[in-house]
Amino acid sequence: MLAETMMNFRNQLQEQGIAFCYCGFMTEDLLLGIGNTIKRKLEHSEIDKKKSKSVFSIFVEQMQNVIRYSAERETQVDKAELSYGIVSVGESDGQVFVTCGNVIEANDVPRLKEGLDKIKSLDKKGLKALWKETLKGETPEGSKGAGVGFIDIARRAEGGIEFDFAEIDASRSFFTIKAFI
Repeated sequence: MLAETMMNFRNQLQEQGIAFCYCGFMTEDLLLGIGNTIKRKLEHSEIDKKKSKSVFSIFVEQMQNVIRYSAERETQVDKAELSYGIVSVGESDGQVFVTCGNVIEANDVPRLKEGLDKIKSLDKKGLKALWKETLKGETPEGSKGAGVGFIDIARRAEGGIEFDFAEIDASRSFFTIKAFI
């Protein structure tokens, strides 16, 4: 039973073209370890260097997104925080994709949706202009960085981005973003 359950899980991942998947608590240390593994795998793949660099950058950006913004987190005795989420890297229809997901506060959904709809509607030139404008402006509401993470993902995702929200309950939703490279 246990082996069958894990085999079915593995087969589901393979059917979706997923070569790497991690689900659990995330930290910057884990990001470094997994990032190095993915970087090594990409160096030995048939993917050209520019595309490999984009995959790696998007992976890092998405994992940092989970670490910084997941509403599902634990605070340790030493005040360190562990954020829970999922990230995967795979290939489908000739495109590499990087996907992440995490729980967010429900009141963040409208702001995120509005920002991502705007980003998704822009072409390369528009994304570059928004990236510059955002860097020069004040840090966007709710951002723990420069506020350009999703713009960077969209700029590197030559095949575009998809995102979605699933309501968990009245106060929380599950957020997912997928970038195609």
